[in-house]
Amino acid sequence: MTKRTSLKLTDQRQLKLERASEIVAEDDLDDPPMSVVIDAALENLIEHEQNLDDARGKYDPETIQAIANTSVIGLRYRSSIESRWR
Repeated sequence: MTKRTSLKLTDQRQLKLERASEIVAEDDLDDPPMSVVIDAALENLIEHEQNLDDARGKYDPETIQAIANTSVIGLRYRSSIESRWR
């Protein structure tokens, strides 16, 4: 990962941040800072991967794949977790 000093907010990224902010907010009046929203999203991704690893011994691969596939994490039967972002 390269470090960048700026974050370009495209319309699509702004919409995603607003939606994520709604999820993170404690109530309708809460307006969390962008750093809190980004930290929550990153923590969620890390926890999601750990939950997948923990589930591998408890559930069959087809069930895990059916439940856990997202646009960010793709699962292949009898394979590893892979990112679809790049």
